[in-house]
Amino acid sequence: MAKDLLYTNGVIAAKEKYLLKDKIFRLCEGGAEEALRALTESGFGRGVEVTSVYGYEKLVVADERDIDAFIREYSPSDTELQYFLAPRDFHNAKALLKAHYLGLDKQNLLAPDGLVSADFIADRIALGKYDGLDKYLAEALAEGAALFSEERKNDASGAETGAIFDKALFKRLNESCRKDKTLKKLIRTRADMINILTALRSASAKYASQFYLPGGKLAEKELAKLFSENADEAEHALDGTEYAEFLRLCLADRAAGLPFTRAERLQESYEANYLAANKYELEKNRPFLYYVFRRRAENADVRILFACILAGMNDTDIKRRLRSTGEKWKAVN
Repeated sequence: MAKDLLYTNGVIAAKEKYLLKDKIFRLCEGGAEEALRALTESGFGRGVEVTSVYGYEKLVVADERDIDAFIREYSPSDTELQYFLAPRDFHNAKALLKAHYLGLDKQNLLAPDGLVSADFIADRIALGKYDGLDKYLAEALAEGAALFSEERKNDASGAETGAIFDKALFKRLNESCRKDKTLKKLIRTRADMINILTALRSASAKYASQFYLPGGKLAEKELAKLFSENADEAEHALDGTEYAEFLRLCLADRAAGLPFTRAERLQESYEANYLAANKYELEKNRPFLYYVFRRRAENADVRILFACILAGMNDTDIKRRLRSTGEKWKAVN
């Protein structure tokens, strides 16, 4: 059932004052205890008490639960629920499948429940029957279970299992969000950026093709150009597309012997950056989307902040690693 967007926007306006915004940068400039005190005093963590800086994860988890509750209560429609919560189902299904066949402790692998409880997914896996689940999730579980059969279990790899669920998730998102122009754009771009990174990490086009996500704008023949033995051709493979700058960034880091950290940060921050480019012209469900993206990005930044401070990094290097800062890839509308 569609929600009253005017009412939801009013709720968001009241909640936005609790966003960290630029405060996250100032937290980088002090010690861990100072940062923890500032966060708790600002209400981050929803009143959860921690006894030391090493308990910062409890604050993040509490804030993530609050975001989930907001999503469930105020999503303008089922489409936004699917976009934000369906990925949890696919993550948990993959984790539970591995736990079932490999004897792993499932509790350390699970994310919070998405649209389906982890317990229900676990029951379906134990029975080997996937009725009651979304068709894409059921198909992924059946295909994944086949990897662990007696005939194939020695050939199963973590990457192959992951690819099954990642592809199924993007099929699900493409179907559920196909009528929403904004979400359709975000899914398409996420797929393309991940596929570019997949190609650049792969030894051959044939190997990479096993892991490409569906729903992107870039055709496989375009991605194949990244494997050209002609360095100049590979460098300009995506000229004329919105990914030319993204590719150049990736290639510059590879040439310097660096991991694709900057590109990964851009990919992870793309959703919020895309909406931030037109933040004063947000309409329909965009204020809701933008608010959720910002809160999720801030939670990621809090994790990065404490991990870096506790590792003894200086504030300049910490700021470069935050999802809210660093080089911004201009979103193409």
